[in-house]
Amino acid sequence: MAYKVLIVDDAMFMRAMIRDILVNSGKYEVVGEAANGEEAIEKYSLVSPDIVTMDIVMPQMDGIEATKEIIKLDPKAKIIMCSALGQEALVIESIAAGAKDFIVKPFSAEKVLKVIDAVVNSHQ
Repeated sequence: MAYKVLIVDDAMFMRAMIRDILVNSGKYEVVGEAANGEEAIEKYSLVSPDIVTMDIVMPQMDGIEATKEIIKLDPKAKIIMCSALGQEALVIESIAAGAKDFIVKPFSAEKVLKVIDAVVNSHQ
């Protein structure tokens, strides 16, 4: 059974890159995509993903606020933040908001899968 993933990033090319990595692994099914935090919350409720990859810096609502809202809806939500190098303070804030882990951009397919596999297999 493939794990269901919601990909949230304001950059279409980043969503496409993450989607390709996940689909090519054969272990994950992308059930939705969102370009900002508001869309992420809406889609989360609709598709009930096992995992969310969440960009931090986005228009309308950032990933940290969206993470807080999703955790309110589902305290067991497994959210992985995606951040650019140099955003360490935001990563710490994201973990405090309820994110389970983070991936630093630019990233490799191996790194993405390693972090997602670890979060999926954790029993938090």
